[in-house]
Amino acid sequence: MATRILTIEDDPLTAQQITGELTASGFEVDWIDNGTDGLARALGGDFNLIMLDRMLPGLDGLTILTTLRTVGVETPVLMLSALGDVDERIRGLRAGGDDYLTKPFDPNELVARLEVLLRRGRGTAAPDVTTLRSGPLAVDLIARKVTRDGVEVALLPTEYKILEFMVRHSGQTITRTMLFEEVWGYHFDPGTNLIDVHMGRLRKKIDPPGVEAIIQTVRGSGYILR
Repeated sequence: MATRILTIEDDPLTAQQITGELTASGFEVDWIDNGTDGLARALGGDFNLIMLDRMLPGLDGLTILTTLRTVGVETPVLMLSALGDVDERIRGLRAGGDDYLTKPFDPNELVARLEVLLRRGRGTAAPDVTTLRSGPLAVDLIARKVTRDGVEVALLPTEYKILEFMVRHSGQTITRTMLFEEVWGYHFDPGTNLIDVHMGRLRKKIDPPGVEAIIQTVRGSGYILR
């Protein structure tokens, strides 16, 4: 039998992306676009996994999640949200979520996370969803601590936010516009060197002399974490 996934997502474009990707990967997907009907389907349907948006019309994602766990529904839940700050992710995990993925996300990462949660449901050890890893780097989302090869790297708050974003998009080119909007929350001003200053300080800490540089410049585009 096909693995059944319930997607509760109010944005039709995101839902279309999810449905297309998961269907192509062999999953059977049911889509609901509001929280009220989504909770009813989650309570009454026999699903292997639930994908739950944080912000929904009717009932919000946290309310749905809390209700499911209160009545004893233990179906794995992957939270989706454009709210990417650490406190928001922690709220979702503590409310009973099994993993948390910030929008926009890479379709391949989405499928990989679903596969991990489904394996966990068959008894595989749970992954550490509060720590991001990329090569020698580990980012503890709760303690807001960064280590390289097990050695802690002391970062200022802005440096931490830049690095967390880059680890989440490891291997992808990160433009200055993306960094500006993610870290500072407003549109990129091409006349400022704010990003270059912070990036220069971050690189000195992450890539000190004597180690392989993993933060690299993509000429004319931005940066990449390799």
